[in-house]
Amino acid sequence: MLPWIQLDTVRVPGDKSELRLKQRGQEFSIMLGANELMNSRLSGSEEALAVLAQERIRDRPKPVVLIGGLGMGFTLRAALAVLPADAKVVVAELVPAVVEWARGPMAEVFGGCLDDPRVSIHVGDVGELIRSSGAGFDAILLDVDNGPDGLTRTSNDSLYDHQGLRASHEALRKGGVLAVWSSGPDAKFTRRLKDSGFHAEAVKARASTKRSGARHVIWLAVKP
Repeated sequence: MLPWIQLDTVRVPGDKSELRLKQRGQEFSIMLGANELMNSRLSGSEEALAVLAQERIRDRPKPVVLIGGLGMGFTLRAALAVLPADAKVVVAELVPAVVEWARGPMAEVFGGCLDDPRVSIHVGDVGELIRSSGAGFDAILLDVDNGPDGLTRTSNDSLYDHQGLRASHEALRKGGVLAVWSSGPDAKFTRRLKDSGFHAEAVKARASTKRSGARHVIWLAVKP
């Protein structure tokens, strides 16, 4: 078996933690300490995040979508595949090196999706972007950290508390959807979504596109 090769190590802005990009043959992994945050072989639930959200806004003309977290581009590619030609997709990524990895060693994984004319990249905190946006989004897709129970930054928790959820509620147009990826279930988070004015449901999605492996959770929260 081929050994893993570490390609890069970067500090997460505003935090002491480090992200490591590793490669083994055609496979890539992004690690935080001993925890694997994402792997290029496992894209099923990240793709489902985009597809399930788009189903709830499919009839909207010129939809505007915010994706929080670039990762390995699985959610972005899936969104571009199902969104219309007049859509606008904003991707907020906190770590500049992740964007550099997407254009460099992982360019083949991304398949040129960053060059799609519908896409713009915002290097910065997605929470700040949400709070400053006004009611301008039809969908907000959050694949940040490990979901509501984060690993990388305690400040990510502010996306998922009552105040953060109300900010997302205000940033959505009527009928818009907040879709949240998580590695596992969280009944308290479902309650917070409902307390924040959303009609919310949690659905399970396989990590692998082969319908095997771990089951992740996607919350779909619609603004009435």
